[in-house]
Amino acid sequence: MAKKILIIDDDPVIVQYLVNILNDNGYETLSASSGPEGLETIKNEKPDMITLDLQMPEEWGPRFYRKLTKNKAFTDIPVLVISGLSSINYSIPKAVGYLNKPFNPDELLRIVRKTIGNADTDDPR
Repeated sequence: MAKKILIIDDDPVIVQYLVNILNDNGYETLSASSGPEGLETIKNEKPDMITLDLQMPEEWGPRFYRKLTKNKAFTDIPVLVISGLSSINYSIPKAVGYLNKPFNPDELLRIVRKTIGNADTDDPR
């Protein structure tokens, strides 16, 4: 079964770009355009990984992350921050990686594979 990645970003162009890259590499994708929608999707789908934008309507990325980690069932889900903001590495210290928009798709895949493995195996590369 393919690994599932939740994309939380309010920019539909970025979401579609991430969906294309991840789907083309065998990952299943889900998306949410806001923090509240993201939390609901996590409860229903239990993704293997999350990509998180920091600047979204309704909820700032770090606030979303605090809410996420308050629920013990979700504290082990790795989060990759993808944002257009500078100094993003200070926003969520426990994130598995940080990519500035625009980002290199090869770097995205490197971080994803290192974190959760290939799309259909448990073996991290």
